Amino acid sequence: MSTSIPDAVSTSGRHYPIDPHPAEHSDLVRVYVWEWPVRLTHWAIVLSIAVLAVTGITIGYPLLVVRGPAGENFLIGTFKIVHSYAAIVFTLSVLSRIAWMFLGNHFATWDKFIPVKSRRRRGLWRTLRFYLFQLRKPPGFIGHNPLAGLTYTLVFGLYLVMITTGFSLYSMSAGVSSPMRVFRFLVPLVGGLQTARFIHHGVMWLLIGFAVHHVYSAVLMSQVEANATMESIFSGYKFVHKDDVIYSGYRYIDPKDIHDQHL
Repeated sequence: MSTSIPDAVSTSGRHYPIDPHPAEHSDLVRVYVWEWPVRLTHWAIVLSIAVLAVTGITIGYPLLVVRGPAGENFLIGTFKIVHSYAAIVFTLSVLSRIAWMFLGNHFATWDKFIPVKSRRRRGLWRTLRFYLFQLRKPPGFIGHNPLAGLTYTLVFGLYLVMITTGFSLYSMSAGVSSPMRVFRFLVPLVGGLQTARFIHHGVMWLLIGFAVHHVYSAVLMSQVEANATMESIFSGYKFVHKDDVIYSGYRYIDPKDIHDQHL
């Protein structure tokens, strides 16, 4: 007796469901790439950075928004509270995503960010050649390509710099009973308050610049690869050519070759 089951991408004994028959694309398979913790932390980081940027600029340049000591103090106090809560969301989201690099599926693990495997190191050059218009098609990596993964490693480094400098700045203005005062030990590690403030402000603009590039490149790759890159951060699924499944180091399983198995 044979059982009809979906195709699967198999790696290290783990199976990732895919749909072998997306509409009008018989050579494509639908691969579940981004699990819900990846999608949730992604959007939490996006939204918290947006709030942190707006409130941070307002705190740094209050006269751009309102004039007068009474209105200014009220506004800045409100923005500092919102900034603090957004910073908590940002910190928890970043730490959760880092933890998921060790707990998540094959596409979320830390080695997709740091190219320790020779295949991904070779893929760095091929991906760079594509971005430099020397290749017509990008290398067929299902999740993050090696160059994107390495870039995200640097971005997560910037996240940690923002968290460290932000906590050090907040610790110095925290009340006597505030638990945030415990982070005062970070102040000398970042070179003092003025240095921390300068780094915090500068890295914010780096992250804003990265966000602009990230949206542009995601839209571009979604059009070039036609694999639902943009949609995948909502649904978790990408549409991948069967050849790319094999190229990426996975085993494509045809349902006709599977009998009496259960994923």
